[in-house]
Amino acid sequence: MSEQMVYRFSQGSAEMKSLLGGKGANLSEMTRIGLPVPPGFVITTEACNKYFAEGRKIWPELKKEILNEVEQLEKLTGRSFGGENPLLLSVRSGAVLSMPGMMDTILNLGLNRQTMDYLASEASDRRFALDCYRRFIQMFGDVVMQVNHDLFEEVLAGARQRRGVESDAALTEEDLDEIVTRFLDIVRQETGKEFPVDPREQLFMAVEAVFNSWNTPRAIVYREINKIPDHLGTAVNVQTMVFGNLGDDSGTGVAFTRNPATGEAEIYGEYLINAQGEDVVAGIRTPEPIKKLSQEMPEIYREFAEHCRRLESHYRDMQDIEFTIERGKLYILQTRAGKRTAAAAVKVAVDLVKEGFIDRDEALRRVDPAQLDQLLHPRFDPGAEINVIARGLPASPGAASGKIIFDADRAQEQAESGEEVLLVRPETTPDDIHGIYAARGVLTSRGGMTSHAAVVARGAGKPCVCGCEALKIDLENRRLTVNGEVYPEETILSIDGATGEVILGQPPLIDPQPTPEFKELLSWADQARRLRVRANADTPGDARRALELGAEGIGLCRTEHMFMEKERVPLVRRMILAGDDAEREAALEQLLPVQKEDFKGILREMAGFPVTIRLLDPPLHEFLPNREELLLEVDRLRRDGAEAEQLQQRESLLQKVASLAEQNPMLGHRGCRLGLVYPAIYRMQVRAIIMAALELLNEGISPEQIKLEIMIPLVGHAAEMERMKKEVEEAAAAVLDESGRSLPFLVGTMIELPRACLVADELAESAEFFSFGTNDLTQTTLGFSRDDAESKFLPFYLEEKILKANPFMELDRDGVGKLVEEAIKGGRRTRPEIKLGVCGEHGGDPASIEFFHNAGLDYVSCSPFRVPIARLAAARAALEG
Repeated sequence: MSEQMVYRFSQGSAEMKSLLGGKGANLSEMTRIGLPVPPGFVITTEACNKYFAEGRKIWPELKKEILNEVEQLEKLTGRSFGGENPLLLSVRSGAVLSMPGMMDTILNLGLNRQTMDYLASEASDRRFALDCYRRFIQMFGDVVMQVNHDLFEEVLAGARQRRGVESDAALTEEDLDEIVTRFLDIVRQETGKEFPVDPREQLFMAVEAVFNSWNTPRAIVYREINKIPDHLGTAVNVQTMVFGNLGDDSGTGVAFTRNPATGEAEIYGEYLINAQGEDVVAGIRTPEPIKKLSQEMPEIYREFAEHCRRLESHYRDMQDIEFTIERGKLYILQTRAGKRTAAAAVKVAVDLVKEGFIDRDEALRRVDPAQLDQLLHPRFDPGAEINVIARGLPASPGAASGKIIFDADRAQEQAESGEEVLLVRPETTPDDIHGIYAARGVLTSRGGMTSHAAVVARGAGKPCVCGCEALKIDLENRRLTVNGEVYPEETILSIDGATGEVILGQPPLIDPQPTPEFKELLSWADQARRLRVRANADTPGDARRALELGAEGIGLCRTEHMFMEKERVPLVRRMILAGDDAEREAALEQLLPVQKEDFKGILREMAGFPVTIRLLDPPLHEFLPNREELLLEVDRLRRDGAEAEQLQQRESLLQKVASLAEQNPMLGHRGCRLGLVYPAIYRMQVRAIIMAALELLNEGISPEQIKLEIMIPLVGHAAEMERMKKEVEEAAAAVLDESGRSLPFLVGTMIELPRACLVADELAESAEFFSFGTNDLTQTTLGFSRDDAESKFLPFYLEEKILKANPFMELDRDGVGKLVEEAIKGGRRTRPEIKLGVCGEHGGDPASIEFFHNAGLDYVSCSPFRVPIARLAAARAALEG
C-alpha cells in the first residue's frame, strides 16, 4: 500500500483513477493541461479502505497529511482556514467508477459565525455570506450529522411563504439571519450537540462522512444494480470554494459537450445566475438553457465553449462538465465522461469515428450492448388522439404509462406485485433510486435536464419528464392537480420522455425505428464478431422481426407454442385423450396440416438461413385444463344434476388429467421421453416439417435456401438420441420417397442435462449439432426451480453475495459453464465438424456471450429484440479476446 494518502491536483493525472477516483483524476488532469480549476487535493481510495479497516477512524498520520495540504492551499490562495480572508472548501466524494447522486457533497466548509462575518466584509455583502452559511449548515447537518433534511426545507419553505416569494434567492438578509439561527437550533435539538465551529473539526467530520457514504444503503443499491465491486472505495476531493452566488455576474451550471439524449453535436446544459452548484442538480429552482448564457455573458460562453472543445478532444469522448462563474471569471469544477441515453451513445460513438477521434473498434467498446435495449422499446403512436394535460422538460426518452404513485417505497411494492407505475415526485433524491428503477417512468414537478431524476432515469433507460411546473403535487393527500383538475393516486397517466408531454390515459404504442447510426454501428459489429447470432422465434412474424434486427437464422422454434393457440387446443386435447393408437393417429392427422402451415411460414421467412425446430418438449398435461378447476366443475355438475353425457365427458377428462399429473413435471414425462413413448407425435411433426419444405421447393425456393435442423429435446442417454434420430429419419424418408425428391437436414439435440454434458462424446455419435438449453441446464445443475428460486431465496442469495449474479440471467461460469466446456470438448472429439450453439436466455446476455465466444460456440440464439445486443456483445467479445 502506498505511504502517500493525499495528493494535490498538481501531483495527479488521468492515469491515477484507481487511486484518486474518477473525479480526482479528472481534476488533476485538467489542472495538468492548464484549465482554470480551483486548487485542491485528493484523499485516496486506499485511505478509504484503511479507514474501514481501522474501525471507521481517521488515524493521526492521515490528519497530519490533510492539514499539510490545507496549509499549502492557504499559501497558494493567500487565504486563512478559519481566519480573516477565509479559505472555504468543498468536500466531494469521487469513486473510481461514476456513481451519480450516490455520494454526498458539502460546500462552504470552514464557515462559522466569525468567518461568516469575515466573508461578509470581504464581499461587501452580508446577505451573500449568510446564504453561504445557511447552505453549509444545511448540507453539513444533513450529510454529516444525520439531521433530516426535510426539517431544513420546512424552514426555508416557511420563510418563502411569509415573504411571498418563490425562490430562496429572493429571501432578504433578515430572512437568512433568522434561517441560520433556526438551522443551528434544529441541529442542537436533533443531535443534542452544538454545530461544530472549528474548521479543522468540520473538515475531518466531512471526510469521515464521505468515506461512510460509500456504504450507505443507496450507494450499495447502486453498486448492486451496476455490478460495481464493493472493495474499490471512494476518494475524497477537497477543493477551494468559488462562488456562483455573489450576484448577477456570478452563476453555476452543468453542461454536456453533446446532447446526452440524442447525441447531437451541440453544447447542452443548464445554468443559474446567482446560485451555487447544488441548486442546479437538486431541482429546487428550474434553470435556464445553456444557450441563453451566450446572450447574458457572451465572453464567458465563448470561453466555456472553447474549454468544451478542448476537453472533448483531450478525452476523446463526450464530457459532462460542472462550472462556476465568480464575478465574471469562469472556473471548471469537474469533467467526466457524460452519462447518455442509448441513442446518444450510438450516435456519439459513430460521429467520433467520422470526426477522427476514435477508430471503429473503440466505438464498439464505447457502447454497452445492454444499452441497445432502450432503442428497441415502443413509443406512442403519433397518429393516436392524446389528451396532453401538461408539459415538462424531456429529460430521458421513451414512452411509459402506469398508475401514478407518489413515493418510492410504494412504487416498488406495486411494481413487485405486477402493477405498471409512474413515480411522481416534486423532485427525486438519491433515496428514491429503488422507486425509479421499479417504475415504468419518472415525472417531477421541479428540476431540470441534469437533475437527479433525469440522470438516474437516463442511466436506467427509463422515460423521464422533469420540471413540469403545472403539476401541483399534494403528497399528504396523495393527489396532484393540473389546471384545477384533481388526479388521485393510481390514476393512469402516460409520459413521453422525448417531448416532455404528460398524457391522461394510456395511448397505443408502436415499435421503434433504428437510426442510421444504429445500423452503421451494428454493421461494424458484424465485421468484428466471430459468433453468429440467431433468434428464438415461433411464428413467421417473430422470424420477420428477427431478420429485420439482423438475425442469421432461427436457433429455437418451439413447436409447443403453436399447440397453445386457442383454436388448436381442442385438436391437441383430442390427441391426448385418445383411447387407442388409431384414435391418436386420427387426431394427429388433423393437426398435421396446421403444423405444416406453421413451419412453411417460418421457413419461407427464413429462406437462406438455418432454422432449428425443436420437437414437442412439455408434458402433455400442460395442454389440458387445470386439475383443481376441473374438480370444482365436476362437483358443480353433480350437484346441479347435469346431463349424464356431459358429466361423463368431464369426469373422463378429469381422470385423464389425474393420470397424467406428475409430482415434478420439469423432470418428468417430457422431451424425448414423450417422443419415445408416443412416437406418433414426433412422426407427425417431422412429416409436417418435411412437407412444408417440399411445398416451398415446389413454389420455387431453391433447395440450398432450405436449411433445416431438427432438434430432439432433453436427451441424456446415447440410446435415446440413436432411437430418436432413427425415428426422425424414417418419418422424413417416407415423405421424401413419396415425393421423389431429396432434402438435406441435420438432426441434433438440446443439451439441458448435466449427464448430457458429461456423455457428449457418446451423443455426438448420432447428433449432428448441439444447442445448449441453458435455462433448464441451469435448473438441473444448480438444483434450482427457477420460479421458486426467484420468488423465495434468490434475492437473499444475491443480497448476501452468496451468488454474484442471478444464474438465470447471467451464466454460472463455475458450474454450468464448466459443463458446457466439457460438452464442447466431448462433442468435437467425436465429431470435429459438429455445429454448436446456445438457445437459452443467456444467448442474449452480454456477459454470457463473452463466455460463449471464448468457449468456442458457433452461434448464440436469443429473443428477436435482443439480437442487436447479441451482435454488439459478440463483437466486443471478439475484440477483447
